Amino acid sequence: MAHAKAFDGSVPVYRHMVRNESQRAWLTSLPGLVAEYEQRWGISTGAPYRSGTSAWVAPGTLPDGREAVLKIVWPHREAAGEAAGLRQWTGKGAVELYDSDAEHFALLLERCSPGTTLTDANLRPEDALTEAAEVLARLWSTVPREDLGLEKVADMSKEWLVEAEERRERFRPAFDRSLLEKGLGLLRTLPAGATRSVVVHGDFNPGNVIRSSREPWLAIDAKPMVGDPGIDPEPLVSQVDNPFAHSDPAAVLRRRYALVADIVGEPAERLIAWAFARFVQSALWCVAHGEDGLDDMADAAVLAGLIGV
Repeated sequence: MAHAKAFDGSVPVYRHMVRNESQRAWLTSLPGLVAEYEQRWGISTGAPYRSGTSAWVAPGTLPDGREAVLKIVWPHREAAGEAAGLRQWTGKGAVELYDSDAEHFALLLERCSPGTTLTDANLRPEDALTEAAEVLARLWSTVPREDLGLEKVADMSKEWLVEAEERRERFRPAFDRSLLEKGLGLLRTLPAGATRSVVVHGDFNPGNVIRSSREPWLAIDAKPMVGDPGIDPEPLVSQVDNPFAHSDPAAVLRRRYALVADIVGEPAERLIAWAFARFVQSALWCVAHGEDGLDDMADAAVLAGLIGV
């Protein structure tokens, strides 16, 4: 059974899941849930990982000696499809799913060793991008099954657009109006232009790519959807290091998107267009949450220049 210190402020989820009564109630139920799934799946857990903000995650060992991970997620929309995505991928580019329970967002997962994240791997940005893009290519390599029940990229993009347009009208930020409208227009049109449909990871940042002994790198913490693969690479390219901090960010971004595009088999212009649209969306999110959004709009302008919009 997990030690009592597995359920205190030293675990990040206990510091972050306190914004409303639903989150606080979930935290209260967490020790009981952990005990329930330890017994159900026969996993003996150790100290939980000191990372993540919306899930309790701990390494453990199964009765047959396999190393595993117990993950219990605060129930929310983005996390609802994680188990289905992992079943689709069957370990190809992502951690294996051993078992799950949708009622309480509980997952029993493969444990990766050594488990170092791409963020902490001390690789050159181009090497990190190459390794991660090869993981993406594996995730996208299977045809989505009809029974997955995952949300569609096109439907989610429509929701993002409606929300972004509402924020534009409510806050009327002092952004370049032409740039703003072009970014929102891409949220509207990009999904329909996809030439293939895949199960996208949905949060493919370097912290969600970890070293493994089974494959060199595997993806974790997916928020999968079905649809246009072009939506996936932006967090990777933007966070391997900060390309916008370079003296010539346009040249750096052009080179890096070309590298990723060549590996994943998608046009670089399409990947950049998605990144531009998401930065505009992010700028409006910032405004709605008391920030000015100007940095995101400045980065969006660099991306827009790469595709001539």
